[in-house]
Amino acid sequence: MTANTPLHTFHIPVMGLAYTIDSPIRVAQFGISSVISIVDDELIEKMNAFYSKKFDLPYQEITQKIHDYRAERITSYLNLVDKIVKEKFEHFKNELSESKQAISDFMAMLPNQSAIKKGLKNFIEEGTLVKEQVLHYLENYLTPGEIDVNIMTKVDKENFIKNEALPVEFNDAHSALRGFAKSNLNSSVVLSAGMNPRLYSYFENFPDFFPDENNVLKKKIILKVSDFRSAMIQGNFLAKKGLWVSEYRIESGLNCGGHAFATDGFLLGPIMEEFKNKKEELVSGAHQLMVKALEQKGLPVPAQPLHLKITVQGGVGTAEEHSFLLEQYKVDSVGWGSPFLLVPEATCVDKQTRDLLAKAEEKDLYLSHISPLGIPFNTIKGTTNEAIKQHRITENKAGSSCPKKFLALSREYDAKGICTASRKFQQKKLEALEEEKLTISTDLYEKKKNEITQKACLCVGLTNSSYLENHIKIKGEAQGVVICPGPNMAYFDKEISLLQMTQHIYGNANVMLNENRPNMFVKELQLYVDYLQKEIKNTVEATAGQLKKWQNFKANLLNGIEYYEDLFLDSMHFKKEKDGMFEAFYSFKKELQAIEIQVKQAEVCC
Repeated sequence: MTANTPLHTFHIPVMGLAYTIDSPIRVAQFGISSVISIVDDELIEKMNAFYSKKFDLPYQEITQKIHDYRAERITSYLNLVDKIVKEKFEHFKNELSESKQAISDFMAMLPNQSAIKKGLKNFIEEGTLVKEQVLHYLENYLTPGEIDVNIMTKVDKENFIKNEALPVEFNDAHSALRGFAKSNLNSSVVLSAGMNPRLYSYFENFPDFFPDENNVLKKKIILKVSDFRSAMIQGNFLAKKGLWVSEYRIESGLNCGGHAFATDGFLLGPIMEEFKNKKEELVSGAHQLMVKALEQKGLPVPAQPLHLKITVQGGVGTAEEHSFLLEQYKVDSVGWGSPFLLVPEATCVDKQTRDLLAKAEEKDLYLSHISPLGIPFNTIKGTTNEAIKQHRITENKAGSSCPKKFLALSREYDAKGICTASRKFQQKKLEALEEEKLTISTDLYEKKKNEITQKACLCVGLTNSSYLENHIKIKGEAQGVVICPGPNMAYFDKEISLLQMTQHIYGNANVMLNENRPNMFVKELQLYVDYLQKEIKNTVEATAGQLKKWQNFKANLLNGIEYYEDLFLDSMHFKKEKDGMFEAFYSFKKELQAIEIQVKQAEVCC
């Protein structure tokens, strides 16, 4: 056990733009790592003002008149979070050194096998606390949770002054990266939503991402990926620039919150198995490429590969699933996302939305097409945004005023970019649809209209909850709240304290009383089978390429089922639910086998 040993075996992933915007301030002192989205600099500036006032710290507004305002806002807020976390952590250590009750309460949050927990227990059993001894122990072994940040690589809109495009480094994701790079944080940036070569190359501008003479990375790179091949391609691309990926964060393609990046039918278990079996290949290959690049740059070269973590997230809901992932796949940490939306001490969610989440059932959670990015998006029925959006459609005023434009990425009607959820875009699309009205059926007309108007203003909708919870005035056109829980949300039905949640994760309590919840692997399989069937059903005329893709998708799912049947046959895990799991595997296998996908042979010309 060292001071760098994480206290917990779970982390809180990024959720939306605002739901984890201040999570480190809330939970880092307890050793819990979490991730801040740094997409929305306007939200970040308001949170900077809010927390500066709350902790009586100096605040200097950064307006849009400042040349590099987006990056500077991000740097300033991250430095503030870092300062507050460090102060709260010092206060927490002092509290522990003076109170056996504080030690006892903290121990209740820790994993059962935690070495630190055993060390703290000794202080409880001793007659009198000696403050200096406790503090010495805490200084050696206690560390705050990581203050990590997230950048969606595709949200990298070009920016303009009047009609003149700014240099690429002022693109949204580039500015966000610069904001993090210039901050005081010694943590990681999580890159999600796929590869952006131009952004990845921009990392080379910041020394903190390269190892120093002691093989230390001040700032690290985490890649969120959904399969091994993607991890290797992206990791090697960065390694060729002398950059090391310190963690691959594997996320279920469909059993997750927010944007869902479905694999080609590859399930989480087989994906994790491949990472476990090929980790050394991943490490050695990237190390060789990185060494060559660092030598060419004249930078310090590590003799041995740097440390690489493998973590996983998506649909985990029980202590048994948590421990299984740790033991079976040797992962370093497991991400718990959606359940933490019901923990007021950990996430930033307004009461009305939290109540909606608590009442949610399976039928209320769905994979939508509301994202302007054109990527399927997990959300929930009954949000205030949904009601407001529908009212505008009814009033023939579909679309958002689009005040932030972070997702203004379509060039169809504007060379500078326009968001598909904006009123300007939707009105143009609806006008064009009206011209088609007489030539298409009523059903097709309504289908096309819905495809246009269902897009939601995520930029505003995903931030409003934090304003409501913190009583920050919301300006501009009403958009309501959009929230992005995964399907797992259906099985948690009440507000939960941070202590209860951590005890649930480690098997010392149970906050999920729904006995009908399917195992996480079964649930993901169900989501993928449903996804394939809907794809087939909603395609009027499939191309040969699409048919082949479906065939591969089906084959991969069947291979995944076979993998699970072999894995769990003699496993000591999931004893109580094993029969139900095998019944589900058999049922889904039959369902898949019944799906006929005929790939037409190309006609042979004479």
